[in-house]
Amino acid sequence: MSVVSTRPLDGIRVVELGSLIAGPFAGKTLADFGAEVIKIEPPVGGDPLRGWRAPEGETAVWWHVQSRDKKSVAVDLHQADGQNLVRRLAARADIVIENFRPCTMEGWNLGYEQLAALNPGLIMLRISGYGQTGPLRDLPGFGVIAEAMGGLRHITGTPGEPPVRPAISIGDSLSALHGVIGVLLALYHRATRGGQGQMIDVALFESVFNMMEGAVAEYDRYGLQREPAGSALPGVAPTNAYRCADGRYVLIAGNGDSIFKRLMRLIGRDDLGGDRSVATNAGRVKRMAEIDEAIGEWTRRQTLDDALRALADVRVPAGKPYTTRDIVEDAHYRARDMLRRLELPDGSALTVPGVVPKLSATPGNFSGGGPMLGADTDSVLQEIGVTAEELRALHARGVIA
Repeated sequence: MSVVSTRPLDGIRVVELGSLIAGPFAGKTLADFGAEVIKIEPPVGGDPLRGWRAPEGETAVWWHVQSRDKKSVAVDLHQADGQNLVRRLAARADIVIENFRPCTMEGWNLGYEQLAALNPGLIMLRISGYGQTGPLRDLPGFGVIAEAMGGLRHITGTPGEPPVRPAISIGDSLSALHGVIGVLLALYHRATRGGQGQMIDVALFESVFNMMEGAVAEYDRYGLQREPAGSALPGVAPTNAYRCADGRYVLIAGNGDSIFKRLMRLIGRDDLGGDRSVATNAGRVKRMAEIDEAIGEWTRRQTLDDALRALADVRVPAGKPYTTRDIVEDAHYRARDMLRRLELPDGSALTVPGVVPKLSATPGNFSGGGPMLGADTDSVLQEIGVTAEELRALHARGVIA
């Protein structure tokens, strides 16, 4: 199939409100696939992400990952004139994204009902800690709290130790991806069933909860409470991290029935490989500790590299915990175009992640990093009819920057 130069969301206009992670991650994903994303930022300071994990006075490199190819329009949403500008932008947009606390947008006369009255085809993605309804909706909700409420924190870590958080904002990112799914569904509905827009309500805790597999059903049917299990996966065997002779760890997933037999043959344990009581996963789970010890006894005699080569030779899925250095030096990452170089406005270059997922005919792409604060304010507002004289007055009053 030939690849065309267009992207699937070319011609779609997004107005992105909110800050930091969840809403902007959704906007970044849509921008990768062609959407024009107009990011609304406070005139003073902009999105706080500009300064996260960066030396004081410098722009965070994370900003250039999260805001690549977006346009920055600096508008003070606390002023009525600023709110009116956003209403005018929304009237010509396909999508509005926001991740404020519920009712914040309504207080600015920018709620879904208010904007849909101006633009019935508008799709509005709303991401918040607890959702737009329910008894907890007005509480502040960050990703770390959502990960706990969604069930992830309780099962992450080692038994008897404090719950562990992944060192990334996984709750926010999962919510952004659920939001993008909602946006794409709403775009399809609008295109095929009459042109009507709709509101998409994404709660951080629900996005995490949606990843909890069969936990609720297992509790309901068997009274089974999932607990932290370290590096293993409860109910599936063998799949674990095993220490090697050089102190590093190899991850081995030998839980397929035929894979298990090949693994046992490799480690010299044909007695287990031919044991009918462990021929299926149910039997292996009952003897998980014994099987893990047998595998560990073998890996402790191998370096990580030797173990990986041996496991690959017998087609047993295995890997290592990648550090960031491992990632940027990995040939497969580069072959998959997952490490891209950007030229930033100051002339420096920066390596950033590539685009996911990969479409064969209309792949995603990007060309630039995050914009300077207010870089596109005047040009974008002129497109909606704001005159040069009005721009001067708005600048003078601090409504825009």
